[in-house]
Amino acid sequence: MKDRFRELAAAAIRDLGGVAAGMDEAAVAPFLDAVAAAKRIALYGVGREGLQIKGFCMRLFHLGLDAHMVGDMTTPPVGPGDLLIVSAGPGDFSTVSALMGVARRDGAQVAVVTAQPGGAAPQAADVVLHIPAQTMADDTGAAATSVLPMGSLYEGAQYVVFEVLILMLRDRLATTAEGMRSRHTNLE
Repeated sequence: MKDRFRELAAAAIRDLGGVAAGMDEAAVAPFLDAVAAAKRIALYGVGREGLQIKGFCMRLFHLGLDAHMVGDMTTPPVGPGDLLIVSAGPGDFSTVSALMGVARRDGAQVAVVTAQPGGAAPQAADVVLHIPAQTMADDTGAAATSVLPMGSLYEGAQYVVFEVLILMLRDRLATTAEGMRSRHTNLE
């Protein structure tokens, strides 16, 4: 038990590093293009994926982008020129598909963040950000590849990937760390 924490932490960090190493950098560009070009951005995710998407939404706002979480009372409608970003790690969720349908019907572009690019949601998206990590869709038996349980590898990788994307967008949008800080709430 003495070194168990360090052992498990090292394994989890190795797993996260493997996901980062497996990312296709060329496939990141269309996602960044869609975010940078969007007039307004709405984001959605369920469960722990939803928590990571909320963090990404907050950072997009810190960059000065018009970003909102689906379900918040102040989220405006989406339409032409707007972008809906949804997370569907295992490839689809009923709520994700429903929201994608509404966004597409009203003229918004749809981006899906997923570990399963062959799933129904990514197949119906305009842009797909593939994060090659274990989710609950493949966390049992021989398919399980991570020391982390269930979808934790995907969710942890989302945090890292989203923060790296924010750094890339910060450079692209010529925003400074000070500019981001100026948009951070003072109501804490």
